[in-house]
Amino acid sequence: MNRIPVAGPWITQFEIDAVTDAAANAWYQNANLYHVRLESSFREHTGMPFAVALPSCTSAIHLALLSLGIGPGDEVIVPELTWIATAAPIHYVGATAVFADVDPETWCLDASSFESWITPRTRAVIPVDLYGGFPDMAAIRAIAEKHGIAVIEDAAQAIGARYHDQAAGSLGDFGVFSFHGSKTLTAGEGGLLLCRNQEHHRRVLTLRDHGREPGGRLFWNSEIGYKYKMSSMQAALAWAQMQRLGELIDRKRCAFGWYRSRLEGLDGITLNAEPNHIFNTYWMTSIVLDPSLGWDKEQLGKALGERGIDTRPFFYPLSSLPAFAGHAETLRAQSQNTNAYSLAPFGLNLPSGLLLSENDIDIVCKKLSRLLRTS
Repeated sequence: MNRIPVAGPWITQFEIDAVTDAAANAWYQNANLYHVRLESSFREHTGMPFAVALPSCTSAIHLALLSLGIGPGDEVIVPELTWIATAAPIHYVGATAVFADVDPETWCLDASSFESWITPRTRAVIPVDLYGGFPDMAAIRAIAEKHGIAVIEDAAQAIGARYHDQAAGSLGDFGVFSFHGSKTLTAGEGGLLLCRNQEHHRRVLTLRDHGREPGGRLFWNSEIGYKYKMSSMQAALAWAQMQRLGELIDRKRCAFGWYRSRLEGLDGITLNAEPNHIFNTYWMTSIVLDPSLGWDKEQLGKALGERGIDTRPFFYPLSSLPAFAGHAETLRAQSQNTNAYSLAPFGLNLPSGLLLSENDIDIVCKKLSRLLRTS
């Protein structure tokens, strides 16, 4: 059986040539050639003044928190529905992750829930651009500004998306991206941090290089830092993909259009939202099932898998994970975040790889429709 994958990149000879050039030439005085190109392309794309290439989006969040001086006794609010990488760095720095509910339409952080979780200890919020869409960033920013809270926009899944014509990653004090192999723009692994403040930028540069201040003496470390650097080959691949960003996004949106045209008449499922002010890049075409259909995400994912179709479940609510068991905020979140707990059991990511054909999507939709109509 030929399987239809849930994710996968679109790599051309252009990317291969860039990586080959980096492997051959990005050494000695040219060691940072592709890092500089990659960072410059993200500054130009987003309008953010500072960019730092990193080994992962997780490391970008970690450095953003450290540059803000967040640590023990502080709280950082995150949405319930996201990958643990959004919340884990909060615990790296000794602070507490607080889980807020999500909006039932966008599946992203709900602004009113965010505000309800604010305490005198809240230092930052990390809204997530889930699956290529956005939360109500205008409301979130207004609330954050009122309370003096930093905004770290987790745009890991939303490269190229736009909110009121502002680029994903440019809507907070910081923006962070992932170049994981499943992402629209990939380097196999890797990430990037954007920030507005020059002092934050300098702090990030120091911390990501074992505590050595930028431009300082070689091997002279002012503090204990981290080894958070991206290889030249990764930087070259990410830079080359960035030059093709328009066609990568067009391919994602085209695939979503194929799904929508085939599934919009199917009762009991809801696809990704795209309100008028949002340009969604549909990293993952996703569905939420009506409970009346009698399927949950595990059951449907298993049934599709048996038919040669790979899927991914929606993220589980963070407060439901064993990793966060025993925290005081967890029990409160489990009782209050009703939207997240209603959505999570019934959400499924459909095959969204960049090399899927229209015929592949036809097959997915036919098998999905057949399963749901015979339930």
